[in-house]
Amino acid sequence: MTGLHERHLAVSPDWLALYYRRPLELTHGEGRHVRDADGNRYLDFFGGILTTMTAHALPEVTKAVAEQAARMIHSSTLYLNRPMVELAERVATLSGIPDARVFFTTSGTEANDTALLLATAYRRSNQVLAMRNSYHGRSFSAVSITGNHAWSPTSLSPLQTLYVHGGVRSRGPYAELSDTRFIKACVADLEDLLGHTREAAALIAEPIQGVGGFTSPPDGLFAAFREVLDRHGILWISDEVQTGWGRTGDHFWGWQAHGEHGPPDILTFAKGIGNGMSIGGVVARAEVMNCLDSNSISTFGGSPVTMAAGLANLSYLLEHDLQGNARRVGGLLIERLRAIGARSSCVREVRGRGLMIGIELVKPGTDEAHPEAAAAVLEAAREGGLLLGKGGGHSTSVLRIAPPLSLTVAEAEEGAAILADALHAAV
Repeated sequence: MTGLHERHLAVSPDWLALYYRRPLELTHGEGRHVRDADGNRYLDFFGGILTTMTAHALPEVTKAVAEQAARMIHSSTLYLNRPMVELAERVATLSGIPDARVFFTTSGTEANDTALLLATAYRRSNQVLAMRNSYHGRSFSAVSITGNHAWSPTSLSPLQTLYVHGGVRSRGPYAELSDTRFIKACVADLEDLLGHTREAAALIAEPIQGVGGFTSPPDGLFAAFREVLDRHGILWISDEVQTGWGRTGDHFWGWQAHGEHGPPDILTFAKGIGNGMSIGGVVARAEVMNCLDSNSISTFGGSPVTMAAGLANLSYLLEHDLQGNARRVGGLLIERLRAIGARSSCVREVRGRGLMIGIELVKPGTDEAHPEAAAAVLEAAREGGLLLGKGGGHSTSVLRIAPPLSLTVAEAEEGAAILADALHAAV
């Protein structure tokens, strides 16, 4: 155990998880690679939990941060803030929400908290619909709408949460149905649920479940849900903390795979927009955003430095068509991984879209989750020079792959080769 690891254990909560038997201290990053304190170099396929969206140490972002920090680091929302207004204008336009208003926070958890506050105040109801297997953050209210019990440490809640089926396509009672019948069954489940409850405030859903193992429903499910929600006046909150900014390749936002009836009422975002800086936020149409009748500010949300980083990062992403790169390179990578998975008795499924890919591991010959194998592959990949993530359902049996969106074809091939070796060595 290293000295830093011992110091970490002495002052940190027991529940603050670290990856690897010998935890890494990452000290440098450049492009799609990072280095640890011992000088080892790794290809980064997790990006600080889907947060390093464009590249490590992107010159355009570091320059914007340094220049803004030299002028002013902090002011709060009590004063006009040019970078905040400029980024809000761009996010409002990109969101697709008409007459949009934008409120910046410091994290995705806080963004989802704010969305819940808006929805419950607007609808005068504390009842919220959420998806089974979901994850929306670590705060008191966010864990109360989290359908993945491994990430929900308390049953106490300020909200009454009801869970809807549909976030996981290949497991559960509807897994054997066709996509069309799967959607119909999930809609019937929603209709039945609403027939036995008070009027709910909102449905909050990740278009692709992140911590849940990069699971997703068939395209169009949330559009079908929207027809039901609209009849009841229930708001739709799309949690885009992990799916936003073009990561899925096919779309800029995850909701657009379900967008036949237009954008969500509320959209939350975070992670990638800051490329490592602490930015989260909420977009909602003015009627919903302005429903609060009390004072509010944000001390750190929309800080000039983080907003400058977000502007530079977003500009780079759009100017270099990183969404298109995620579609092209991600498509190649997922096909490579499926070919690798077909040769392993432990790989149940390789799923995802763009540069958001999950590899679900099971015990050979069964459908039983295999978290021990996932942990072993994580270690073997690290030894080979590749960093991955983990997640999935109620056990961490899914390898999560989400590199920076500037990943090259050569790096995708390199990562797939390391992962193939790690699967062979570990399982």
